[in-house]
Amino acid sequence: MPAATPAKSRKKTPMSAEHKAALAKGREEGRIVRQYLEALESTKPRRGRKRTPESIRKRLATIDNQLPDAEPLNRLHLVEEKQRLEAELAHTGDTVDLAALEKSFVKVARQYGERKGISYSAWRTVGVSASVLQQAKIPRTRG
Repeated sequence: MPAATPAKSRKKTPMSAEHKAALAKGREEGRIVRQYLEALESTKPRRGRKRTPESIRKRLATIDNQLPDAEPLNRLHLVEEKQRLEAELAHTGDTVDLAALEKSFVKVARQYGERKGISYSAWRTVGVSASVLQQAKIPRTRG
């Protein structure tokens, strides 16, 4: 059997400063777009009655009372609900500066969208308002 020849490794060339800057710019734009979209999602109105910190605490107390006597499967569901409610309660005081995120988004959205091939309708589908897209100078159609 002939011995396998080792694969030739390609010589690594160092990245140019321009390439590094372009990568950093892309990461920064992506971070800004992600933060804005996450803020839109977190501030989106939800269906049903709004939960207050008091109503969350009241439900947590009810769960605590039910847990000792709950059957195993019901206990599992109660523990899961309790964890979700505790997480929600921990984030009730969090506020999102949507205006600042929107301002940053407007600055980078057009370049990011062009580079990634994102259409106007895709932006609208994920919740970006028409007025924000207009501020970002993202055209309704591709030309």
